[in-house]
Amino acid sequence: MNFLTKKFLASAVLGSLLAVTAHAATLNIHNGGDPQSLDPQKLSSDYENRIAGDIFEGLVTEDPKDDPIPGQAESWTVSQDGKVYTFKLRDGIKWSDGQPVTAGDFVFAFQRLVDPKNAAEYAYLQFTIKNAEKINKGEITDFSQLGVKAIDDKTLEITLENPTPYFINSLMHYTAYPLPKHVVEAKGNDWVKIGNIVTNGPYKPTEWIPGASVTTVKNDQYYGEKDLKIDGVKFFTLEDQEAALKRFRAGEFDIMTDFPTDQYEWMKKNLPGQAHVTPFLASYYYVLNATKPPFDDKRVRQALSMAVNREVIGPKILGTGELPAYSWVPPGTANYGEPAYVSWKDMPYKEKVEEAKKLLKEAGFGPDHPLKAQLRYNTNDNHKRVAVAIASMWKPLGVQIELYNTETKVHYDEMQHGQVEIGRAGWIADYNDPDNFLGLLVSGVSMNYGRWSNADFDKLVKEANAQTDLKKRAEIFKQAEQLALDDSAAIPLYYYVSKNVVSPKVQGFVDNIQDIHRTRWLSVKE
Repeated sequence: MNFLTKKFLASAVLGSLLAVTAHAATLNIHNGGDPQSLDPQKLSSDYENRIAGDIFEGLVTEDPKDDPIPGQAESWTVSQDGKVYTFKLRDGIKWSDGQPVTAGDFVFAFQRLVDPKNAAEYAYLQFTIKNAEKINKGEITDFSQLGVKAIDDKTLEITLENPTPYFINSLMHYTAYPLPKHVVEAKGNDWVKIGNIVTNGPYKPTEWIPGASVTTVKNDQYYGEKDLKIDGVKFFTLEDQEAALKRFRAGEFDIMTDFPTDQYEWMKKNLPGQAHVTPFLASYYYVLNATKPPFDDKRVRQALSMAVNREVIGPKILGTGELPAYSWVPPGTANYGEPAYVSWKDMPYKEKVEEAKKLLKEAGFGPDHPLKAQLRYNTNDNHKRVAVAIASMWKPLGVQIELYNTETKVHYDEMQHGQVEIGRAGWIADYNDPDNFLGLLVSGVSMNYGRWSNADFDKLVKEANAQTDLKKRAEIFKQAEQLALDDSAAIPLYYYVSKNVVSPKVQGFVDNIQDIHRTRWLSVKE
């Protein structure tokens, strides 16, 4: 077999990054929601990812700009047909208990990820791997047919269904982290409990108080331990952003991962340079339960979408400049070009509202039969502002909205179980490719909270992912996106900006489009 070699030498990268003179310290990070687990295969949120990416490391990891660099693998090669990746693991890599990290740990982790018995919500992100989807759906029961093989303890071979332009980036995701086979097999589901858990990342967890915090310290078995400038992190669970800002001002937090947008102007004046607002590869949207009346009617879904004045959300309701979303895939996504847009994007807002009224009337709603629905969101000042504003935008249509909020963990759990009429959701790209956004609308995907289903859409997404020509692949994806938009599969509202507040003493915090900031690159300078 002929190989196109892609060598990435880790030592050169590590030696050149962030040579900051600083002393070791512990960081206190306002992390938002309460993690449901420390098991990388049981996660689904950005606040869980912040912890997981510090305590585990995949074959590939992120640099400060969120670009891929060698992680547990020191180098890799790619076959000429683009379907076979061969990874060479670093010498001497270990779990935090001193046991070696082997290629077999990666095989074990990928097999466990796609095992239907484990019901990993994010397993589909690795369906590019040969036979992963068939195993996950129970069509293949022989796990040795998964395209992940240990050639020896230091060599891992991964075979894909089709050449996949974003595959290396997808290996930075927590679904691609190895698991300590020796601990998982010995402890079962209890392997993630403090006292049992072993990890292979720069840090290891020492305390987890559900509803309060997760604490980590340096992993003295990590290959780059001597380069770490931060001794450990305390990740605080706190969804009240007003309270979080007060604690930041009091010096209790070094980093906030979100903030109340009505305080942005004040922060710019009183905390100069500390509020980081940056374009973000992410979308904020509402789902509608397409399996139940009245939201199984396209006219109702389209009417509610048309009546949202997106132009005022970023500058007036939030005040942080979020851009209105009329596409499902954010502009600027790699391997795509210009996204598809709703056909009514450029209509004057008054005309949109009039058309929305007509659609609702056609669907049987009016003054004598108003549309009544519950709009749910996870507890957060900014989500509440948006929900209140949109409910008022729908009021002229005769729509009566009940607002309902719960903590983040409950919110998403209930939506995944179909307990939703209209619900707030957000998606932060796991990898920079249109597939990561369009995959949310594929039938049967657990993150498809509105349960919208369209066989033609599913077929187009599958066809695009089988396409080796990137231009044709993008064209097919765009057809799929247009189909979903024409059917009002969901209501895209705005493209996110990331909102962090960073103490001046924290060094090495680099804004990037996926808002990933691993502690290994940070330091504290008084």
